[in-house]
Amino acid sequence: CIPTWETIFTAMFMHASILHIGGNMIFLWIFGNNVEDAMGHVKFLGFYILGGIAALALQVAIGPHSTAPTLGASGAIAAVLGGYILLYPRARVLTLVLIIFFFTVIELPAWVMLGVWFAEQAVFGAANLTNPTGGGGGVAYFAHVGGFAVGLLTIKLLATRRKSLPPPSPVY
Repeated sequence: CIPTWETIFTAMFMHASILHIGGNMIFLWIFGNNVEDAMGHVKFLGFYILGGIAALALQVAIGPHSTAPTLGASGAIAAVLGGYILLYPRARVLTLVLIIFFFTVIELPAWVMLGVWFAEQAVFGAANLTNPTGGGGGVAYFAHVGGFAVGLLTIKLLATRRKSLPPPSPVY
């Protein structure tokens, strides 16, 4: 039996489904390497763990009597997103846009893409879509908000080796 305090860490590395881990790994792959380069491997690991702990803390503070399990690295990855938006706000992010049956890929500035993502998390959390019986599927939206906030607040303290990103592709 695992002591209760250890579940804070083990839950960060467990996922509810292959889609859950896949989504997290895509965001980590796209944004994590630049944030890690800006602070180094050891600081990045501490930043990641701190983001996960803060994410869980906010989720528990919002719903202390919830019986839904809180699993996944989403809160820690949200901290990475919070750091990225401050370090590289104008970096271009390839984004899939789907409108009914039409889809395209466009480049958006990181601050737009991540800003929209954060606003969505905050609105869904405020609308109580966290409740599995309320139609939200048990997504811990406030964990995402908490992780993102910690990323915003701590990135400038830890990112000492910020490297500039290549300029966006030329427009013809």
